[in-house]
Amino acid sequence: MKVASKSKKINKAWLNDHVNDPYVKMAKKDGYRARAAYKLKEIDEALKLLKPGQVVVDLGAVPGAWSQYLRRKFAPAGAAVGELDGTIIALDILDFDPIEGVTFLKGDFREDAVMHALEAELGGRPVDVVVSDMAPNLSGIESSDSARIAHLIELAVDFSLRHLRPEGALVCKAFHGSGYSQLVKLFKQSFRVVKPIKPKASRDKSAETFLVGVGPKPR
Repeated sequence: MKVASKSKKINKAWLNDHVNDPYVKMAKKDGYRARAAYKLKEIDEALKLLKPGQVVVDLGAVPGAWSQYLRRKFAPAGAAVGELDGTIIALDILDFDPIEGVTFLKGDFREDAVMHALEAELGGRPVDVVVSDMAPNLSGIESSDSARIAHLIELAVDFSLRHLRPEGALVCKAFHGSGYSQLVKLFKQSFRVVKPIKPKASRDKSAETFLVGVGPKPR
C-alpha cells in the first residue's frame, strides 16, 4: 500500500508540474500539440538550421509538434495551413493526426522495409535537415535502455550520412548517462561540426539533451 500511495503522490506531483509548466501553456496558446515544439524552435533559432524550400525528415514525429513547427517555418507568415514552401516527411511507429502539407509514413525506422519506403518518398532528393525525437520504450534497466537509445541514434546518423546534403544537419535526441560519451564520439566522427544543446524547454529534471551534427563527413 505504501508503494501505491507513493506512486499516486509522484503522479499527482507530475500532473501539477505539467499543468503549471509555462511551455505547456504556451503550446496550448500557440496551437502546438506538445511543448516539444519549443525545443526545436530554440535549437533552430540558435543554429539557423531551417529555411523555406528545404527537404526535412522528421523521425519519431508523433504527436506532431516538430512537424507543426516545420510547417509554420516553411509557410508565409508562419501559417498553420495553406501555402507551403518546402517538403516535410514525417515517420513514426504510432498513428499520426494529419498536418496539412506533411507526408506521413507509419512504420518502425529499424525495419528495412520502412527505410526503403522513406527513401522511395524522397525519390533521390537530397535532405537538408533530419530531425529525430525518437526514443524507445524504456524498461528501467539502464544497460538495456542505453543500447536501445544508441541503436536508434546510430540509425539516424547512418540515414543522415547517406542522404544529407554536404551542408546538411541532423538534430537528434539523446540522454545523458551510460553510453552518452560514445554517441558524442560517433557524432564527431560523422560530422564536421557537433553541438550538444539542452534547450530551456527541456525539463530541468530530464536527462534529455540534443546532439546536432552539421556537415556530414564523407564515408
